[in-house]
Amino acid sequence: MQVRSIAEILAARIHTGDHNLDFDIKSACGADLMSDVMAFVKEDVVLLTGLVNSQTVRTAHLLDIPVIVFVRGKVPDPEMVAEAGRGGIVLMTTNDTLFIACGKLYEAGIQKGGTRVVG
Repeated sequence: MQVRSIAEILAARIHTGDHNLDFDIKSACGADLMSDVMAFVKEDVVLLTGLVNSQTVRTAHLLDIPVIVFVRGKVPDPEMVAEAGRGGIVLMTTNDTLFIACGKLYEAGIQKGGTRVVG
């Protein structure tokens, strides 16, 4: 699913990265603990979270997460937007809760979670 479709489904405001809206997302991860994200995320994932701080953007950089959606109407500060922009990360905000946002993306066809098989 393209990033632009995710933005439409979630009625999301795009803060940065609008040049990457054609990127194809294959899975989603909803979490507020970045340690969970680091343990379970895989490629081409959209991260949905209520944790609005620089740790979220740094985690996305580290794991090559191309899209972060902040839920519950939370808005990143200008420093976070700039940091994400430098890394090519799309930042969005939706008024949906984490549960509702993940459910909408599931219904729209993203039916893989951000789990990584460790073995």
